[in-house]
Amino acid sequence: MALKRFSSRTERLDTEFLAEILKGASKYFRIAGYFRSSIFELVGEAIAQIPEVKIICNSELDLADFQVATGRNTALKERWNEVDVEAEALLKQSRYQILDQLLQSGNVEIRVVPRERLFLHGKAGSIHYPDGSRMSFIGSVNESKSAFSHNYELVWQDDDEESADWVEKEFWALWNDGVPLPEAILAEINRVANRREVTVEVLKPAEVPAAAMAEAPIYRGGEQLQPWQRSFVTMFLEHRETYGKARLLLADEVGVGKTLSMATSALVSALLEDGPVLILVPSTLTIQWQIEMMDKLGIPAAVWSSQKKVWLGVEGQILSPRGDASSIKKCPYKIAIISTGLIMHQRERSDFVKEAGMLLKNRFGTVILDEAHKARARGGLGDQASEPNNLLAFMQQIGRRTRHLILGTATPIQTDVRELWDLLGILNSGAEFVLGDSLSPWRDHEQAIPLVTGKSQVTSEQEVWRWLSNPLPPANEHHIVQQIRDYLAIDSKSFFCAHRYEDLDYMIQNMWLSECLEPKFFKENNPVLRHTVLRKRKQLEDDGLLEKVGVNTHPLTRNLAQYQSRFVGLGIPTNTPFQVAYEKAEEFSKLLQSRTKAGGFMKTLMLQRICSSFASGLKTAQKMLKHSISNEDEDRSEEVEHILSEMNPAEVACLKEIETQLSRAEAVDSKLNTVKWFLTVFRTDGKTWLEHGCIIFSQYYDTAEWIAKELAKSIKGEVVAVYAGVGKSGLFRDVQFNKVEREVIKAAVRTREIRLVVATDAACEGLNLQTLGTLINIDLPWNPSRLEQRLGRIKRFGQSRKFVDMLNLVYSETQDEKVYNVLSERLRDTYDIFGSLPDIIDDEWIEDEEKLKDRMNEYIHERKKAQDAFTVKYRGTIDPEAHLWERCASVLSRRDIVNKLSEPW
Repeated sequence: MALKRFSSRTERLDTEFLAEILKGASKYFRIAGYFRSSIFELVGEAIAQIPEVKIICNSELDLADFQVATGRNTALKERWNEVDVEAEALLKQSRYQILDQLLQSGNVEIRVVPRERLFLHGKAGSIHYPDGSRMSFIGSVNESKSAFSHNYELVWQDDDEESADWVEKEFWALWNDGVPLPEAILAEINRVANRREVTVEVLKPAEVPAAAMAEAPIYRGGEQLQPWQRSFVTMFLEHRETYGKARLLLADEVGVGKTLSMATSALVSALLEDGPVLILVPSTLTIQWQIEMMDKLGIPAAVWSSQKKVWLGVEGQILSPRGDASSIKKCPYKIAIISTGLIMHQRERSDFVKEAGMLLKNRFGTVILDEAHKARARGGLGDQASEPNNLLAFMQQIGRRTRHLILGTATPIQTDVRELWDLLGILNSGAEFVLGDSLSPWRDHEQAIPLVTGKSQVTSEQEVWRWLSNPLPPANEHHIVQQIRDYLAIDSKSFFCAHRYEDLDYMIQNMWLSECLEPKFFKENNPVLRHTVLRKRKQLEDDGLLEKVGVNTHPLTRNLAQYQSRFVGLGIPTNTPFQVAYEKAEEFSKLLQSRTKAGGFMKTLMLQRICSSFASGLKTAQKMLKHSISNEDEDRSEEVEHILSEMNPAEVACLKEIETQLSRAEAVDSKLNTVKWFLTVFRTDGKTWLEHGCIIFSQYYDTAEWIAKELAKSIKGEVVAVYAGVGKSGLFRDVQFNKVEREVIKAAVRTREIRLVVATDAACEGLNLQTLGTLINIDLPWNPSRLEQRLGRIKRFGQSRKFVDMLNLVYSETQDEKVYNVLSERLRDTYDIFGSLPDIIDDEWIEDEEKLKDRMNEYIHERKKAQDAFTVKYRGTIDPEAHLWERCASVLSRRDIVNKLSEPW
């Protein structure tokens, strides 16, 4: 037996020790340290000629993260990407290239283990030689991430069989606990090995998404845009190429991620210098969009504050002169986010005034309207029923002032199939290749819908020509269209054919057009399918593109006993102060409704806030007594402040009584005790909800702050995170509160340092919380899609529970309970919860329970009627292996992207 000792103080270990013992080796088994630096150590080791090399290293991941493959791979890629890639690629590119060759060679296999098997940087290995002899070594332990060549190391080398057995026993025990290095990391090593920075000018438009996104925060964080999101961006660019302008209705179902599909299209359009980008969204979503664009895409966007008349940056900083409404004409960034509420309230007769009027004087490269179903005919009875509402009228006008237009809604049909034609009409504005010119039969929804749904057929070649020629589809839609275009020498950028049917020759009339009499022709070739993209959650789940996670919704009325008398039906009991305050809130709403048209909005605002929590009801009454409302409703602030400044004594008395009642010592909010009980006592799958990890959602910051503060006080030592809009996020522990950035909270949730998060809807989109297994809705938005978005924070790839638990809290004998009674019947399917619910429940539907039930049933019936129009057109277009942007080596520098998007309009 020969024992040798080496010290890096007296000799170079990489040459004197390692290079020597690896000469002529047939196998090399190595226990290494931190996985990133261990892998890079391979570059300095002479292993290229060794037939079998196995390395086991430490991943620093929790066992729980480690056990779910999707979550593990995401976390490992995120850890791998903790370096600055721009500097790394330049300083170490040759090492990446050698490493890439080693890993591609097929003789090197690397596995990683969870941190429960922690070893920091222990060096140990066993080397086999062709004559059957073995050599083993053990090195000193240190925490640095450098190789043998740089550290102070002590190494013992031993050729004894027993020593080799001992090292290999350790090695195989760890190896069997490990998993192979994910393909995503191998691909990233290859990408950085070949990485080069380019400018937009040298790229074809189709290459821009990959070059812009490969190093965006979402990709550096180990995630990516899903295949259907990438396919939408690709389609946007295809339409831009085919028509010169893209006109698309994105109608993907709730929870499938429309925001990122649209935002990435906007980014690409801005980088291609198509012009300013205007994103119109409901006021409650403006900050959500801004956060998502920064957190996921790493790009700045400015939000217009309707209240302060100022542009705000992502940190809440003021970017334009305060109080100057004309600033709206010149956004300080390329991408602007403006609330649709502004447009809804700035029209006098047929003209848009104030900021909305100013916007209509600008020209845009891309306009995006989110929740586009709100642009529709006025409805109701009387002469104005079919007149466009203010948002629809505005969109019809701005359509003529923009190149690209994207409409996003999970429910293109809210109550009537004709509403789909309102949206297609917006797309057609300034782009008549969508529905054709004023003579096109496609403009008449009563004629078109039966044809699209297959309920009526075209019976003659002449009729075929009437439907086919205006607008004429692009050549790639169908071989008949290609033949007609070629035969008549119609330019590929023209979508109209002036030839009358009588002037067409025999070949077109009797051969080609007769082929189009086939019953399914117009069902599969029509403007709806051409310009509408719809992917269903169930279809994506069935195709294996989305993971199925079931949901158990509480309270279960068939087993109320398990909750120990905490529920009366679906609601929780309240107390006298709340009941009196609620009655006064209803009285206040009735008084306002008799005095002003805006009473309906005020009623919704007042009742939803008092139904959220006692704390929110109290603060709302106090603000209204001072003639103001919360920032969350700032769109209506001028109008509301005007109404409140003219309150009569009876209205003031109602608000004062609400304040008095909710300030009483007896006004203890039963939601708090219910939440505490579910977190610390109630068990599912053998654990309390706190042990599973829980996210609590509220529409309102007042409620979120209150519940977080109270839980921190009562659950000693537990850190409670508040995840909210700009400047409002932070951590409670006991009575202490520290403000922190949202990223800090996300990271701590991912590593399970935080297991209790209270979030507002404003911050909802950017959160991935699959480490949490339960969800509590402390209030109920009258908007099922918001519920689905909340649920989507935990019901996602990497969730270790097959079924997550969701608790919905409403007070007994309130308007919220009425809504939930009707909704709950439709929430029973534990996989496809909201697939057949409207995106928004209109306030006027909630007069009484029966009326709401009728409207919901009518809605579901209408949606089913329209379903045929959106059949399987897009199923074949989603290839999970297509457009793998994360592999793109020719990239745009992040600095160049941010600089370009920081240019003003």
